[in-house]
Amino acid sequence: MLKKRGPQQTELEMVSLDSLVPSNHLLRKIDAHIDFSFIHDKVAPLYCADNGRPPLDPTMLFKALLVGYLFGIRSERQLVREIEVNVA
Repeated sequence: MLKKRGPQQTELEMVSLDSLVPSNHLLRKIDAHIDFSFIHDKVAPLYCADNGRPPLDPTMLFKALLVGYLFGIRSERQLVREIEVNVA
């Protein structure tokens, strides 16, 4: 049976990522108390400035591994899926 289309959405709702993650979330607390900028200094000698592909941000790589450890995610593929889906 064919149905008539309902009304189309005409309003736009703006949502920020900060409003989706609770203020007392574990990752917010970690980010507030730990300054991860030291990672760049530690890994700078391991990167070549003029050869190879552009590097991924080492801070983001470290944070991803930390999230995997904290939440018990053992597989890197599962970790990537969780990071893509989970807003926190």
